[in-house]
Amino acid sequence: MGPQQGSDGLRQPWLSSHALLLLPLALIVVITVVDIRSPADIHLGPALVIAPALTPSFAGPRMTGLVGALAVAAQVIIAVFHGGLTTANHIVQIVTLAVLSVLVVIYSVIRERRRAQLAQIRSVAEAAQHVLLWPLPEQIGPLRVASLYLAAEDEAQIGGDLYATDRMDGAVRVMIGDVRGKGLSAIGEAALLLGAFREATHRHTSLPELAAALEQSGSRYLADFEPAEEVDERFATALLVEIPDEDPTTRMTSCGHPPPLLLSPGHVVTVPSLHPAPPLGVGWAGLGDYTLDVFSFEAGDTLLLYTDGVVEARDAGGRFYPLAERVAQWTEASPEALMHHLRRDLLAHTGGRLGDDAALIALHRTPDAHHARHHGRIFPANGFRHRHGAHPHGG
Repeated sequence: MGPQQGSDGLRQPWLSSHALLLLPLALIVVITVVDIRSPADIHLGPALVIAPALTPSFAGPRMTGLVGALAVAAQVIIAVFHGGLTTANHIVQIVTLAVLSVLVVIYSVIRERRRAQLAQIRSVAEAAQHVLLWPLPEQIGPLRVASLYLAAEDEAQIGGDLYATDRMDGAVRVMIGDVRGKGLSAIGEAALLLGAFREATHRHTSLPELAAALEQSGSRYLADFEPAEEVDERFATALLVEIPDEDPTTRMTSCGHPPPLLLSPGHVVTVPSLHPAPPLGVGWAGLGDYTLDVFSFEAGDTLLLYTDGVVEARDAGGRFYPLAERVAQWTEASPEALMHHLRRDLLAHTGGRLGDDAALIALHRTPDAHHARHHGRIFPANGFRHRHGAHPHGG
């Protein structure tokens, strides 16, 4: 069943391109017949160039060359029926059509090479995505999980936004972050922060300690590798959240990152109180400087973490995306459905193009607090009780 579907998937584009080939061939036949039947003072032969010019849009250089040769042959047939091959007008038309067909074939060759290069670049990007952006599991402990990642750069699938999750004894830890910059240029810093989280999360019992460890790791890296012209220009925001399996009391520490949204049944959206420290990498680190904020994450609620690329996305009129207002209509949706709604709505708001990378994680606490515990891994990125209308950056 599977292989047959794969074969059909390969066969369908082949059949489609060969079906489109009928268009230039039909043009050659129609133009030739009409020209032969027309009076001698009407010359439709130059229109034959349309056929090879159309072919590169759906076929390769060989097929384009074949159509060009057929067009030249048709021009020769027209010449035979309208005064012979020796007339100056027909000779000019045949030579011109042949030259134009050769140029179209050359264009087709260049286009195919660039297409192959783009395919290789995409394969490298996909490989990098698989290394950094492992798919999140659908269930972590008592949490159902879904995520969304939208890269701002064309052809890029990853950028400076990131998230990770780790399963600890009796709790789940989640990090979502945003390094300065966007797209491919920010991947290095994102990878650094993810690696530091992976290394430090099991060695530090509290979130403030973990935040301090992330700051120290980033500072060591920047001291060794930061270019002189970019001193104090590289930093990252991060939000660390710890969700116990059987206790609704949830803890979080923010390093310059916007607070999450808590979605409760009945279209209630609230922003947990947050006291953020400055972003990681600005040289302001100290264990006592990080605040541990606490809020209640009850069964049936959904916790939505996001990066500022979501709330700072603008429409054609320059208006920011009203995340808290929009998600109020989907508070009872599953994490997967919520990500689907947000993706469609966010792209519609921006006209299909984001100005910055955007990432979201939706964490839904299932009613069964004793759900079987799943072995946790770290997953870098690809989805309040305060009433609807609260600003997502509210503290």
